[in-house]
Amino acid sequence: MLIATLLIAALSQQPAEPPKLELPVLKAELGKCSADFTVNDVDGKPVYLAVVHVKIRYGAMGMKRMDLEVSTNAEGKARVETLPDKARPLVYDVQKDNKKIIAQQDVTKECHKTLTVTFR
Repeated sequence: MLIATLLIAALSQQPAEPPKLELPVLKAELGKCSADFTVNDVDGKPVYLAVVHVKIRYGAMGMKRMDLEVSTNAEGKARVETLPDKARPLVYDVQKDNKKIIAQQDVTKECHKTLTVTFR
């Protein structure tokens, strides 16, 4: 009985792990490339619900087009997967309120890119 009481007391004193935030992921279903975003404010704090938008032009002569949007989580993170590996350079518009930043990715040279965006 004493051992059980000590075990319960020891377990109750361990700090609980914070819940893991789910990473917002958007799948374009066009290829194998990806872009990982981290969006911060001027103080380095994560920006929640910043919208990452990209217009993809792909296919013969870039005739096919697709608009994609994903928002960041509370950690300021978002991911776009299955981007085409043959397309015109991708230009991402990252917006929050009245602030906008442009980020780029040339999938022919940087198939998997990590982008850190800071609003100033």
